[in-house]
Amino acid sequence: MEERKAPAKLVIITGMSGAGKTIAVQSLEDLGFFCVDNLPPVLIPKFAELIEQSSGKIGKVALVIDLRGREFFVSLSESLHSMKDNYTLTYEILFLDATDSVLVQRYKESRRRHPLAPSGVPLEGIHQERKLLEELKGMANQVIDTSNLKPVQLKETIVNRFTGHGDEGLVLNVVSFGFKYGIPIDADLIFDVRFLPNPHYVENLRPLTGQDAEVYDYVMKWTETQEFLVKLLDLLQFLIPQYKKEGKSQVVVGIGCTGGKHRSVAVAEYLGKIIGASETERVRVSHRDADRDKK
Repeated sequence: MEERKAPAKLVIITGMSGAGKTIAVQSLEDLGFFCVDNLPPVLIPKFAELIEQSSGKIGKVALVIDLRGREFFVSLSESLHSMKDNYTLTYEILFLDATDSVLVQRYKESRRRHPLAPSGVPLEGIHQERKLLEELKGMANQVIDTSNLKPVQLKETIVNRFTGHGDEGLVLNVVSFGFKYGIPIDADLIFDVRFLPNPHYVENLRPLTGQDAEVYDYVMKWTETQEFLVKLLDLLQFLIPQYKKEGKSQVVVGIGCTGGKHRSVAVAEYLGKIIGASETERVRVSHRDADRDKK
């Protein structure tokens, strides 16, 4: 009996200049992907044809697409539609992003000019590029915010996503954060829990986080907390299958309180326990700002 070959996988890496596309493609190269940097979008269908004609010899491919103008986005959109209509291989879009301030700092450190800012003012180019990429970001299967990631952490994120059981359905990433430090730019859903009683004003709880039992129990004991969690779980249980139908590989749920240390952490931990207990859903919980005041 002839062994059935797995369908070819195509990953399109794109996003903001300076957000880490080079590290992403190097990480995929280390995982055995055939990688092409800076491929003109108009050539994607031809590349898809070559992949299918390889009879399985080319099984994993990553393309880095840099958008330098509106015409590039039009070409990319047309190419993706053509590929979907004419070829059997599956593709996904990985979008890398970072905050404006982080991108500006990276350009200063590298002493490079932004490709859309010939005058040499990086922020000008960043604003223009963000506007051009807005629609493409909405099409992405996965968005990774690299603002607070070191290169080794970004590589680890990529490896975790594209190895093992990383392709089996959707991953729910629950991220706690503090509003005073900004909203996570890669979040699909944001929930504000600042209306819950705040452990910060209980002296013995202040130095702890929502991962500590004393704080967790304090947050969970209130009627409004329990009512909120029932409604939130009901909403997520409705939304998750819809995101799966859309073809998303991950959904990022941001849970925010003032400092990202107590209430948001406790609620994120709760969601991880309840949804993570399901045999059909995979959940990852992280706390962006819980230890920020220790730095």
